[in-house]
Amino acid sequence: MSTMAAGKSRGASRPVYVLAQISIHDRERYDRYAARFLDVLEAHQGMLLAADEKPTVIEGRWPRDKVVLVSFPNREQFDSWVSSPDYEQISTDRAASTEGTVLLVRGLAGGVLGRK
Repeated sequence: MSTMAAGKSRGASRPVYVLAQISIHDRERYDRYAARFLDVLEAHQGMLLAADEKPTVIEGRWPRDKVVLVSFPNREQFDSWVSSPDYEQISTDRAASTEGTVLLVRGLAGGVLGRK
C-alpha cells in the first residue's frame, strides 16, 4: 500500500465528534426533537457522550443553555446520519427551537497526540 493510500485509510477510520453549543427558545419543539434523537443517532453508529444544561464554565463566558457531545466511528457514519431522511425530519424541530454553534471535530489517530 502506498504511503498516501495508507494515510487515507487511517484517516477514514478516525472518529469524529459533534460538539453543539445551543440556546433553546422553544422547549416543546426541542423536547420533541430530543425524544427521537437517540434512535436516529444509534441507527448510524453514533454515540451520545454528553448532554449538559448546566456545564461548569472553567474559563471565559458561555452564553448558551446546553452543550451536547456526540461521537461517530468515522466521517462517513457522520455524513450518513446528518443526511439521512430520519435525521432531516427531526432536525426541523431542532433548527426551529434552538440557535447556536455546532462543530465537527476530527479525532486523533490512535487517540494520542504526537504518537504514531
